[in-house]
Amino acid sequence: MPTPGAPTERPPAPIPAPLSGPELLQWLDRTIDWYRTLGILQETATEARDQIVLYENRETADQVISLVFQFAKSDADLLANEAVSGLAGTDAHSRQAVGHYQAQLAADTAAAQARLAETSLALRSARGRKRADLQAKLAALQEELDLDAARKSLLDTMSSFSQYSGANDLSPEALKAQIDAMAATVPGATGKAPGPATPQAATGKPGPAALPSSDGIWELAAKVFALARRVSSIESVDRSTAELQAALQQIRQPLIDRLKDLSKRGDGLAAQANGADNGSLADLRTQLTRLTAEFKQVAALAIPLGKEVILLDQYRHNLDTWRAAVQGEYRDGLKNLGLRLGILLLFLVTVFIAAEFWRRAVLRYIQDSRRRYQLLLLRRIALWFLVVAIIGIAFASELGSIVTFAGLITAGVAVAMQSVLVSIVGYFFLIGKYGIRVGDRVQIGEVTGEVIELGLVRLYLMELGARGQSGPTGRVAAFANSVVFQVSGGLFKQIPGVSFAWHEIKLQLPADADFGKIKTALAAAAAHALEDYRAEILRQTHELKKTTSSRTDINAEPEVRLNFTADGAEAIVRYPVHLHNAGEIDERVSQELFRALSGRAPASE
Repeated sequence: MPTPGAPTERPPAPIPAPLSGPELLQWLDRTIDWYRTLGILQETATEARDQIVLYENRETADQVISLVFQFAKSDADLLANEAVSGLAGTDAHSRQAVGHYQAQLAADTAAAQARLAETSLALRSARGRKRADLQAKLAALQEELDLDAARKSLLDTMSSFSQYSGANDLSPEALKAQIDAMAATVPGATGKAPGPATPQAATGKPGPAALPSSDGIWELAAKVFALARRVSSIESVDRSTAELQAALQQIRQPLIDRLKDLSKRGDGLAAQANGADNGSLADLRTQLTRLTAEFKQVAALAIPLGKEVILLDQYRHNLDTWRAAVQGEYRDGLKNLGLRLGILLLFLVTVFIAAEFWRRAVLRYIQDSRRRYQLLLLRRIALWFLVVAIIGIAFASELGSIVTFAGLITAGVAVAMQSVLVSIVGYFFLIGKYGIRVGDRVQIGEVTGEVIELGLVRLYLMELGARGQSGPTGRVAAFANSVVFQVSGGLFKQIPGVSFAWHEIKLQLPADADFGKIKTALAAAAAHALEDYRAEILRQTHELKKTTSSRTDINAEPEVRLNFTADGAEAIVRYPVHLHNAGEIDERVSQELFRALSGRAPASE
């Protein structure tokens, strides 16, 4: 019981809530979104060092989210107190009227139930018309009771709604239920945080902890891009944490200011109590009691927020340490990648410079156009082979893997492109010492023609007439270079510098002729026909002797052989012809032989 004459101590008035119901829910949504950024860090942490930072930050985030929900529940309690106080001050008259109406309705319901019981009792002994009247009255009383029950249910619902509504149209009970539901979705708010039990637990794939020199350029580039994405993820989480920290400071600062103001007021009351009399001391004691209670309420809100600020500072410090380490790896990776690219470029420049020296040396010291073409072609093949090999080795992560892969690819290509590869190999045989070149006259199987193009896979001939004695037929024949490896058909060409062949003419002689005289006459006639071409044929015969290593005497003079048959004798005249004048020579030899057989003198020049 309070002492008579002493001031009555009243409970301290509830302080206003820092956040309204919608603002509190929005704040919780924002904090939960920040908490879920741990998933981004979980995907990024692929090394043991990263796992340690992730473990520390997860513990920090669990503490932060727990303090956030602690603050939210305190704020919801203040909102509930504000709602109760508001209803007590502003809706007291309405609640009194509702209570009076409920009491009157209860009395009316009781009276109706009494009349209903009385009517039911009278109905048992009533007969005839009176019974019908009582039944009608009983039905009316029942309808009246149903109406009263509906009115009572409506009043109860309105009374319950008026008690629990408030705080920006969100009832305190609904607000608390929604906070509990949101806490259930965040394991860290209930102390059941997922994640590795120890900081050494690894959950991701092994990342680029180091950049070993055995990695190829492709692997190094992939690791550098992965490090860049990791830095970007850490910076994104850090920005989100900074934004949350700034919003937290905005909520916390008014509470800090109020605590300072309460402390200042407490110091003033303490100073007044030093010189006050007994009557003033009682009033000062009441004020200090209320001030202390208010200070405790404000401190209960400010302390979780202060802990959150400290924890978020630690969280960001861990992120800064992690980011600095990853950025160091990123810079080292860029340096290593740049060094590899520089070495690759140096090798390629060296190869191209050597190829240029090769080209200039061939053009300067090789005078034979055929040999020059062969060396330049070999230079081109060697150049691009080295370029492809250097780039392949530089980009491969392991030399053994690229060798195995190249072996499989080579085997597959060899099977799939066997004919093409044989033709390419045949090309190098065709351009050899006894090979062919554009302008040569060759015979492949039954086709005689002049080479008009010699490609890496195919060669093309301008077809000539029978045995090459007439001009072009207008058709182009194409053959694969693999023809040089074929046994049937074969490829025939003249030795370089030699362009003559041997033709034969068969003549049937009468049985009674002087064969010796005829043979001498035919030989003289053939020699006379070849008189104009003798110098060129002798020159080509000399070239043939120099080219071949055979010791056989090569004579380019016409020959006449006699074959005896059952019908008589047959003379075979064999003579050399210059291929470019083969048709003309055959005609002149035929005319001279005809004159010799007819006994006429040779044609004069």
